[in-house]
Amino acid sequence: MDIRLFKPSVGKEELENLKAVFDRAWLGLGPMVSQFEDEWCRYIGCKISIGVNSATAALHLALTAFQFPAGKKVLVPAITFTSTASVVLYNRLTPVFVDVDPDTTVMDMDDLRSKIDPDCVAVIPVHNAGYPVPMNELMALADQHHLKVIEDCAHCAGGSYKGKKLGTWGHIGCFSFEEKKCMTTGDGGMICSDDPELIEPLRAYRWVGIDKDTWRRAESAKGRQENEALHWHYEISVLGYKYNMNDIMAAIGLAQLKKLDAMNARRRAIIGKYLDGIKDIPAISPYTKYSIEGHEAYWFFGIRCKQRDEMIIHLKNNGIATGVHFYPLPLHPLFKPYDNGCPMAKNIWKTFITLPSHVDLKDDEIAYVIENLQGFFK
Repeated sequence: MDIRLFKPSVGKEELENLKAVFDRAWLGLGPMVSQFEDEWCRYIGCKISIGVNSATAALHLALTAFQFPAGKKVLVPAITFTSTASVVLYNRLTPVFVDVDPDTTVMDMDDLRSKIDPDCVAVIPVHNAGYPVPMNELMALADQHHLKVIEDCAHCAGGSYKGKKLGTWGHIGCFSFEEKKCMTTGDGGMICSDDPELIEPLRAYRWVGIDKDTWRRAESAKGRQENEALHWHYEISVLGYKYNMNDIMAAIGLAQLKKLDAMNARRRAIIGKYLDGIKDIPAISPYTKYSIEGHEAYWFFGIRCKQRDEMIIHLKNNGIATGVHFYPLPLHPLFKPYDNGCPMAKNIWKTFITLPSHVDLKDDEIAYVIENLQGFFK
């Protein structure tokens, strides 16, 4: 077999939406983006959402919204994708790495408490692999220390914690719709919040600082008198970025959103099969504390194995793609100046192996992966 690690699940619904975009011949930032933003708000249960071209852009703008003074500190987990910490540097702030819980790989609450000081202004919890950070505990801690909370929900679109959608616990939620994530727009991301006054200014920041996007200017021109020639007029009052989502992305996203709950359910079923298949292999344990009984949304399934590299080669030689999520950020050259310890993260990552778990994975392919995991030890 030749089994891919990740694969987007797309079909005729996405193509039909794309045809509508092509027929309108408006491919950029337009009405489909607005529709997607509205439908995302209804799905998540928030007051405002803004579509952008990546979760990196979403996180960058989320921090920008608070206008923190340069040099202030932002707490981020040691195990996460680079964007979580890179956006701190984008905003001329200082990342403070928080160690991870050994069982779940998300932020360790005790280490988080120990690293909060008066210069800390925000925390970015990451629901790693889709496993929820204990947001009730984190929000209480953030309130106590006057920290802003930006949820990094790149791995958990559609997931919930204690009956409340992830992304709506913090002051701002940021999502990824990159090709491999729980749902996709090809690339893309979303910012959401219950604070419109905080978030609305980000529409200009995502569109190079312009206060009125091209579609809105075109729409405002309709119905004007012939002698009114200023429909094109706009102003730039902030230093913005080219971070906008476009209608091609949104068209795919609108179709994906309708499938999201079913896709998350399929991933839970796949994970259930894996958990059952590895339960009798003493040398393998799950990457995190997966639960498949509720409304969790897991981006990937992974395992831990002390013979990681040998296992990766074994699986590769049998046509099974793997990965490692993630290499702790304090070990990377860019972030070494901010290395403040995090011994747990630096230890457990050496055992991580990500296995194929995309929605279109077939049951016989899952069985084949499990067979090869078992076969390695024979």
